[in-house]
Amino acid sequence: MSTVSTRAPLRAEGSGDRSRPTGRRPRGVREKRWPAYVFLSPWMIGAVALTLVPMAVSLYLSLTDYNLFDPPRWVGLRNYGDLLGRDPRFWRSVGTTTLYAVVAVPLKLALALGVAMLLKNLAHRGRAFYRSAFYAPSLLGASMSIALVWRAMFNDGGSVPRLLESVGIHTGSWVGDPRLAMYVVVLLTVWQFGAPMVIFLAGLQQISPDLYEAAALDGAGRWRQFVSITVPMLSPVVFFNLVLEIINSFQVFTPAYAVSGGSGGPADATMFYTLYLYERGFVTSHMGYAAAMAWLLLAAIGVITLVLFRTSRSWVFYADEEGR
Repeated sequence: MSTVSTRAPLRAEGSGDRSRPTGRRPRGVREKRWPAYVFLSPWMIGAVALTLVPMAVSLYLSLTDYNLFDPPRWVGLRNYGDLLGRDPRFWRSVGTTTLYAVVAVPLKLALALGVAMLLKNLAHRGRAFYRSAFYAPSLLGASMSIALVWRAMFNDGGSVPRLLESVGIHTGSWVGDPRLAMYVVVLLTVWQFGAPMVIFLAGLQQISPDLYEAAALDGAGRWRQFVSITVPMLSPVVFFNLVLEIINSFQVFTPAYAVSGGSGGPADATMFYTLYLYERGFVTSHMGYAAAMAWLLLAAIGVITLVLFRTSRSWVFYADEEGR
């Protein structure tokens, strides 16, 4: 009895007309890409010429002894070793900047959130005026002229010490007191709460009023509504503002320079990190040393930002994560 072989390959209908994909995009798609590269080219050139190349040069200078006048002399990691092990003023600047960040950032964000909640409940007609008025210090406060006016307000004979003396509090010059000088910079920073306030206000307007109405029907008071509704729903905005303000706090320069007259005094009370970096680079002409400080600052900000992102998983809540 004969058998018929059934091992002939089966071919799907119409499969013989199809060609295998080559992995290359059609020529028309590739030709349509060049306008995008043309429009992106100014940014790409700027990123390379104004950011990447200067960063590479700065990294090289951090490994050299360079004083702006003589050619750089390679010293390896000596600048980093001197910073971390032989420079007490470096560690004082780190401590001053850290204390400033710990005090100024929470105060600024708390004030910004409080004013944003007041503006949210304000009449629509007056909201735009007050929002602009509160935002104005964020535009003006970073200037040297405002910082100098602020120094005069807290100096001996200024309006703030005189006002405190009228109520029986004798402080004298805040600028000349090592215990109070840094808080002049802190108050100037907190006064510039307009930018995070606007972001908080935008976040508050996205919270549905139905949530507050349901909580009120269940007997929740204002504080309970704030803790159980406002804070969780606003946590992504809080996280965004927190990251930005911490990064900015480690880069503060203009207020510290104006309040201390560029010296970081009295007794290094206002010797912030960037001010000490400026002193070593442009006053004593130790550019290699200053470049090493800049790279340590970049590394510290990167580590702090990474820690914030890692810890945010436990307290930042997003709407699309409710089912997780």
